[in-house]
Amino acid sequence: MPRATKKKETKAPEPAMYMEIFAALRMLEKERGIPVDYMVDKIKQALVNAYRKDREDHRQVPAENVIVDLTDHSMSVRQQYTVVEELEDTAMEMTLDQARNFDSAAQIGGTVYVPVDIARFGRIAAQTAKQVIIQGIREAERGAVYESYSSKTQELLTGTVLRINPQNHDMMIRIGTENGEHSDALLRASEQIPGEEYAEGDHIRVYVVDVHKASRGPMVAVSRTHPNVVRRLFELEVPEIASGLVEIRNIAREPGSRSKMAVRAMEENIDPVGACVGPRGGRVSAIVNELHGEKMDIVVWSEDLCQYVAAALAPAEVVSVTMVPGQKACRVVVPDEQLSLAIGKEGQNARLAARLTSCKIDIRPASQAVAQEQAEEELEEIAEELVEEFPEESAQA
Repeated sequence: MPRATKKKETKAPEPAMYMEIFAALRMLEKERGIPVDYMVDKIKQALVNAYRKDREDHRQVPAENVIVDLTDHSMSVRQQYTVVEELEDTAMEMTLDQARNFDSAAQIGGTVYVPVDIARFGRIAAQTAKQVIIQGIREAERGAVYESYSSKTQELLTGTVLRINPQNHDMMIRIGTENGEHSDALLRASEQIPGEEYAEGDHIRVYVVDVHKASRGPMVAVSRTHPNVVRRLFELEVPEIASGLVEIRNIAREPGSRSKMAVRAMEENIDPVGACVGPRGGRVSAIVNELHGEKMDIVVWSEDLCQYVAAALAPAEVVSVTMVPGQKACRVVVPDEQLSLAIGKEGQNARLAARLTSCKIDIRPASQAVAQEQAEEELEEIAEELVEEFPEESAQA
């Protein structure tokens, strides 16, 4: 006859266990900045879910019907029941006679709180607390990294190329901050400067366009083609821009080819273009080298749109600029030999000038402008002669 075995009883968790849990939570708060209250709420939530899954009758109980009290000396779990006359749901309801075993003042329609046997719950509590702490650390760290990189939006950061997709040429870049934190950033092929080539392990400067949360941490979208790449590079190279003595008003850019930047001095004795170019062109040369040969045109911004347009068409010389009445458009006259320079290769110079000034530009050579003026003068003379010859018809018209 087999020997009868005595079922091993589960001991209630010792108070020391709760003290150890809270000691660990306080250490996390000190070292990682994760609030103790945040972690306690996570543990309570996990214990509620553990109890709901561990019920002997396997009945579903709403989370709000389970109350967990957790301190550094004790833990209690209670379930809320509704007092009814006729019992329909034993998982959530209790008769008046049953209820008064727990609360002598219980009434029909009221609620009572029944303690859960915590003895069998001790091991589950310890395991759950451990899992929740680990998960909470990961979530909090991801949140801290997300906040760190969110504050870096619209900034220029240096990263290392991790891998390059051979199919679409998208690049994954590891970028870091001064706090030692790092994250992966995606530099899509469309955000790369045409003609640039990088290999895994190369260092690269990128502009942070956006940061969004992902399951494995924050995903950072970066760019090399954004106009603000030029802006941030000049802020790094030109002290007058960094200090606010020179202001960048606008930038028009065709990445890898040419950029135009309008600047103005905030004080009269400062040459804004000279400050950006630097001694012997050293400042602008450093930026051109960073952008692998992208040409830079730096012009002076002006409130006078005609003057601004003339400057924006540099390096071409401009004879005159005339605004078109009622429109944000102008007619520009340049010397015949300067026409191709004003328009630029494939219209690039005129296109960038129009984007920089937000003005539609019609460029004409001086010879054509003179011929048109002569033609207009001849038409005016003919009109005057007709008025003199047929005064009555002119008056009726």
